[in-house]
Amino acid sequence: MTVGSLLKKMSQTVVSCRPEDTIETIATILSAKHIGAMPVRNAEGAMVGIVSERDIVRALSEHGAKVGELRVRDIMTEDVVSCGPDDTIDHARGLLHKHGFRHLPVLENGQIKGFLSIRDLLESRLAETELEVNVLKDSVIAARFG
Repeated sequence: MTVGSLLKKMSQTVVSCRPEDTIETIATILSAKHIGAMPVRNAEGAMVGIVSERDIVRALSEHGAKVGELRVRDIMTEDVVSCGPDDTIDHARGLLHKHGFRHLPVLENGQIKGFLSIRDLLESRLAETELEVNVLKDSVIAARFG
């Protein structure tokens, strides 16, 4: 299965923020939308980074009460690892594992097409595995009675 086909099944709206947003603003958005990360876009709409719950926790640990003075640009990851819609689910899962991330943007021609979490990829793999198990069960039943 490709990343693009998984995104079509998910029907998601990508929520993003701006580099000048406050940490409080993004924490509120992440909490309200029940998401763990989001892309950071500049005024032209281009993705310039990604910010996650982990980034907020790390900033709080490093800056304490001064975290309120920080902006998204101060804590975001600028070197973003991404995949494309034609990549396989296994490739996307491998990227997350290799880099220790939980969220992966899907880009096509520099535009954000979607955002995958490790949960999305694991649920997809679980569904594939359940289908494989059912096919094998059917094969065993057919062999017994055939």
